[in-house]
Amino acid sequence: MPDQDSTSASAPALVVGLGNPLLGDDGLGWHIAEQLQRELCGLTGAIEVDCLSVGGLHLMERLVGYDRVILIDAVFTGQQAVGSLHCLSLDELPDLCCGHLNSSHDVSLRTAFQMGRALGIALPHDVRIVGVEAQRIYDFSEELTPLVVAAVPIAVQTVKDLLGQLAAEE
Repeated sequence: MPDQDSTSASAPALVVGLGNPLLGDDGLGWHIAEQLQRELCGLTGAIEVDCLSVGGLHLMERLVGYDRVILIDAVFTGQQAVGSLHCLSLDELPDLCCGHLNSSHDVSLRTAFQMGRALGIALPHDVRIVGVEAQRIYDFSEELTPLVVAAVPIAVQTVKDLLGQLAAEE
């Protein structure tokens, strides 16, 4: 588990792009996070942006000490058109829809949060998930499919809008 020095007191908001950039559309979260890093470079004291390939307990550990978190991930529900945007709170997150927010080798993020809170761990009170319905999440490729690429600017703007809302709530 990260120690208190691993999170910055001047970074109350954390944005995490999730996925594996070598598995096609599954790398979507990284693409969006990297674009946000470029666009938000002047706001680095207020917002921290990271890319991770973990879920469950490991992801929960990374979120310790932050007030607000936005997670970005590829989503495969099979019920929405590829490229569709999903915006959810942690409480609204279905247990099995978001790639790295759940794993068959770990507990779900919701379960990890329940465990962490029961242990008194300082977890964010506001967790939002921005997901894009993906198509190819298991193919070895560094490229996103065209419909997912088209959703990237929309997802980037959605995250920026959420960050603006979070700043207004402070």
